[in-house]
Amino acid sequence: MYTPPIDPRSITAPSREIYAAMGEANIVCMIHDLYTELEESSIRSMFSRDMRVGAERSAAFFVGLLGGPPLYHERYGNPMMRARHMPFPIDIGARDVWLACFDRVLADAPARYQFPAEHLPGFRTFLAGFATWMTNQESQSKESE
Repeated sequence: MYTPPIDPRSITAPSREIYAAMGEANIVCMIHDLYTELEESSIRSMFSRDMRVGAERSAAFFVGLLGGPPLYHERYGNPMMRARHMPFPIDIGARDVWLACFDRVLADAPARYQFPAEHLPGFRTFLAGFATWMTNQESQSKESE
């Protein structure tokens, strides 16, 4: 089993003040917009047919992560995110696609979702570390041309 070169304890959680600024509805909207991006991405096959299902689960996770009520825990139990992602072949390329989709959503997050701009750098840093921890395969080496 592949273990990514990152210590998950080194990943700083995003500020819990984000929820106070955004509220649950804006976080849910942001994550649904992320899933709209993912639906058009090259990693679409990693998600269920009905993208709303994944969006709802992810939104519940992000609401709690960003300082709101622990919706994911209440609805689905302990997140165990790395274990839940194991069935999917996630390499650095897939991680980069996911991050690019999230980055497009975050581009106008302060205006669109009331995401506090001062917390965007820390949130992006968290996402990069989190996404790296979800990788479970080494990247395929490119053959020489």
